[in-house]
Amino acid sequence: MRSIFAVMCLLLSSLSFAAPLKVVASFSILGNLVQEVGGDHVQVTTLVGPGEDAHVWQAKPADLKKLSGASLFFVNGLGFEGWLKRVEQAAAYKGKVITVTKGFKPLALEDDHGHSHGKTDPHAWHDPRAVLLMVDQISAALQAADASHAAAYQANAAAFKAKITQLDQRTAAAFAAIPSGKKKVVTSHDALGYLGHRYAIEFFPLQGISTEAEPSAKEMAVLIRQMRKSQIKAVFAENISNPKLIEQIARETGAKVGPAIYSDALAKQAPANSWMGLFEYNTQAILRALQ
Repeated sequence: MRSIFAVMCLLLSSLSFAAPLKVVASFSILGNLVQEVGGDHVQVTTLVGPGEDAHVWQAKPADLKKLSGASLFFVNGLGFEGWLKRVEQAAAYKGKVITVTKGFKPLALEDDHGHSHGKTDPHAWHDPRAVLLMVDQISAALQAADASHAAAYQANAAAFKAKITQLDQRTAAAFAAIPSGKKKVVTSHDALGYLGHRYAIEFFPLQGISTEAEPSAKEMAVLIRQMRKSQIKAVFAENISNPKLIEQIARETGAKVGPAIYSDALAKQAPANSWMGLFEYNTQAILRALQ
């Protein structure tokens, strides 16, 4: 009896101290969402880290090694990770790829802004309602891969979704108090379409610009005329872009450049080093500029 009891204790001990599930996320914002749902039961590695630009990112041998040893690979999809297939092949990845925007109806991109994502806007994480769907996808994938901790993943997802919903409601009320004619913002990169769609904000990105291309003089002139005509005073660069062009536009129009917006990557430090922190930081900065 003692030997049976000892074996059972060893088994229970090994289960309680089981190594966390190794997963990889394609970029820092998604990595944070996975960590929120996975908690202590997952070990999350991100390929494109905080402050890094997914548009120009190139995998290093260490990145390929991390991916090859992961059970799950979480990606945004919608064309955001243009290097995705190339990296999977280079890493000889055999695990499951989880596309967190699966089943999501994306916004269409304008044809003339010079982006390279294709016909749909991949930046869905700027709409809290889309993030709720992503959390569901993440939770389902973790439960399928690690059934022994399914209850924990469900509880973490439910708690996180409640926080997201509350944040969305507060933000919607704050933007609803701004007159519609004033909700106009210039940004350096066309990444905030979902935020604009959710809260009825009109964003004017520098035409022809992404992190890989600069606008022509003609495109700059068109935007400057639009700003003067519409009296747009809210102007923001992004943490992954060069602010020089935004600063030039601000000088020519008398607009004031606000703090850097976090679009495609988390910050390395608080407050924008989590999805919740990033979202609240961005929206509060925009609200202050519009008031």
